[in-house]
Amino acid sequence: MEYIFTLRFLLPEPALPEEELLARLIDAGCDDALVGLGVPGKVALEFTREAPGAQRAVLSAIKDVQRALPGALLTEAAPDFVGLTDVAEIIGVSRQNMRKLMLSHSPHFPPPVHDGKTALWHLADVLTWLAQRGSYAIPAATRELAQVTLRLNLQQALQRYAHCIDAAAESHTQ
Repeated sequence: MEYIFTLRFLLPEPALPEEELLARLIDAGCDDALVGLGVPGKVALEFTREAPGAQRAVLSAIKDVQRALPGALLTEAAPDFVGLTDVAEIIGVSRQNMRKLMLSHSPHFPPPVHDGKTALWHLADVLTWLAQRGSYAIPAATRELAQVTLRLNLQQALQRYAHCIDAAAESHTQ
């Protein structure tokens, strides 16, 4: 099955010249990715990868990038954090239709992970909610990929903030 996803990495210091970075990525098996180098010290790769499952596709891509760029730190896997426009595009409706659906079912619609001028949700939560309603045909591969990227981002956040969690737990027990 084919999976399309994006991985964003923080690059190790010192920065490699672009040509060398691209050559390393291609040599490591990332020739199925579009590479974005617009922000110094970061790289984004949009993969179109064949694999028997979403988890294998994403994990193999991460391993390929880290083999090419030792010390690169994964900062985000997508699709995960989405706005209503993103969800509407995925399920094939207008943004207005998606907003109307959210508002008319607001007590049961998944809570956003960020609720501000622009609200963001985990795509997996919204797709699960839509699937339970039974009114939208969402490809299994899309739902699987959303679950994989959600788990990966949560795992990365837990690793980044483990010291805060430990400190809070320690101060709570005192």
